[in-house]
Amino acid sequence: MLDRLFKLKENSTSVSQEMIGGLTTFMTMAYIIFVQPAVLAAAGMDFGAVMVATCVSSAVAIFFMAFLANYPIALAPAMGHNFFIVYTVCLTMGIPWQTALGANFISGVIFIILSFFGFRESLVNSIPNCLKQAIAVGIGLFIALIGFQWTGIVTYTPGTIVGLGDLHSPPVLLAILGLFIITILYTLKVKGAIVIGIVATAIIGIPLGIVKYYGVVSTPPSVLPTFLKLNVTAAFTLSLIPTIFILFFLDLFDTVGTLIGVSEQAGFVKEGKLPRARQALLSDAIGTVTGTIMGTSTVTSYIESSTGVASGARTGLANIFTGILFLIALLFYPLVKMIGGGYGMDGSVLYPVTAPALIIVGTLMMAGVTKINWKDFTEAIPAFLTIVIMPYAYSITEGIAVGFIFYTVLKLVTGKIREVHPILIVFTILFVLRYIFLM
Repeated sequence: MLDRLFKLKENSTSVSQEMIGGLTTFMTMAYIIFVQPAVLAAAGMDFGAVMVATCVSSAVAIFFMAFLANYPIALAPAMGHNFFIVYTVCLTMGIPWQTALGANFISGVIFIILSFFGFRESLVNSIPNCLKQAIAVGIGLFIALIGFQWTGIVTYTPGTIVGLGDLHSPPVLLAILGLFIITILYTLKVKGAIVIGIVATAIIGIPLGIVKYYGVVSTPPSVLPTFLKLNVTAAFTLSLIPTIFILFFLDLFDTVGTLIGVSEQAGFVKEGKLPRARQALLSDAIGTVTGTIMGTSTVTSYIESSTGVASGARTGLANIFTGILFLIALLFYPLVKMIGGGYGMDGSVLYPVTAPALIIVGTLMMAGVTKINWKDFTEAIPAFLTIVIMPYAYSITEGIAVGFIFYTVLKLVTGKIREVHPILIVFTILFVLRYIFLM
């Protein structure tokens, strides 16, 4: 039954392989269960309710992705979007969080409508191969940078912006050890190398006092403080149109970038097109609407899914395991916090247990760089800028924007504008207008 439903043999995978992949994805993105409530609480939202909303809306979106698109791409509230809603919309603009969720809901509904018309699918297929490869590579560098930051190996320095962290610090040493464990296991082609490395690192961290044992089971908090508290009516105002547009814009390109990046890594893209892209994008849109109803910010595809793909996940069955784990996390909150929780040090939070996996995945996503035509500058320069802007600007969206703009302009000045899809031209213009009027 599982083979017929998820086409396991066709995708050269097995139930055990999908289970390992799903578990790996969950463990590398479990931090959102703790980070999301902490961020939204700054806007006055209930911490426990946001945690429940995060787990439930993530699971719903993950299951939709599994059954509609059959991809091992997990979803959860997006990092960056949550900060935009809290610090820009709520704290700077003075908009109540209920109204902000209403604006986010409208953005999600627009996504669902466009998904039925195949607009987002057309956008994915309109992106040239050089930018598809560049997006995957750029995301690899981006998540590797996050991994290095969260391990403490790389840190902010006033003079050079980034530099080496305190390599003698216990959490940093634990992260380095975890990086070695995963690297060695992966090099030896041990199945489930990433998840084995994460568990081993967590176990080693307990006696060191870096990984804290909080218990096993706890009662889930109530979701009522945020459930159905969104104010859609108040969001229908002229002043919030730019906010809705930005939420729409960010979700669109973060989702497209992640789908392309993970799909390229897994080999899902065929002849420059992503099969079942419409279903995948619809799942993403449903996740956002569900999230706002429950009481959390934009739910979108997670680049951490690449860790599960690296561990062998190839079908939606892996998502079933990931989604179930998000629901189980409601009951086993202490254990999830032990593995996915952070370690506070010098005013920052490190994730020495799960972050090493992101560095390894960043390595695996570099392969696409060889598929770019570096001899054609109309493709090489946009691809290069896409790759480097993502980690430098700390944004997938900005990398895509710069790549689109330079690709279209260079094709135009060299007389090759016919190679540019009309949809790409439209979004290039929108990106330029965004930088002029909204930045």
